[in-house]
Amino acid sequence: MHAHLRAGITVYNAGRYHAAHDAWEDHWIDLDAGDEERFLHGLIQFTAVVHHGTDENWSGARGLAESAGEYLSALPADYRGVNLDDVRPFLARVADDPGSVDWDNPPKLTHEGVAVGYGDLDFEAAAVAAEVLAEADGYDEAVVADAVDYARKELDEKGEGRFVGQLFAFVQEPADRGFVYAHLSNHVERERQKDDDVAGLFD
Repeated sequence: MHAHLRAGITVYNAGRYHAAHDAWEDHWIDLDAGDEERFLHGLIQFTAVVHHGTDENWSGARGLAESAGEYLSALPADYRGVNLDDVRPFLARVADDPGSVDWDNPPKLTHEGVAVGYGDLDFEAAAVAAEVLAEADGYDEAVVADAVDYARKELDEKGEGRFVGQLFAFVQEPADRGFVYAHLSNHVERERQKDDDVAGLFD
């Protein structure tokens, strides 16, 4: 949960409002009713509110703001380290009059007091963010998923490696994401070929 939470917050803070929920959705779907489910449900709807609001879809923003506010209303101010006391007043303003909100400056999400950015992520959170961004930007998700697996193997064996570095670069350098992905894809293809060659020895 920790890695997914921080990844989604970071993607949201980078202005990728629609993509942010993908970091939380799979975890949320499997939850039973309770605080954790309400928390993630509310955050998912909050990001959708900002997405609709920045597109001037006032009716969509208003309806989701009312619902998100209800999900988050009974939770502590800093549930799971997230600044809900900044989110809830914003949702109330949107529910009242979305046209009066400054959509160029929606509230940042903070985790443990920090407005988390891409450079603040550890490997596991960066791996989640990489997969979310790959899907959102139309990159081959299987390539990124394999790169994450190869990077974990590197970390287990050496504590570092090219896949680790390239995954961090893919997440942290939006302007160069296509260039980094091309290199990542080439390295993944080489590793896949090695895996196939080894597997062929035992067929």
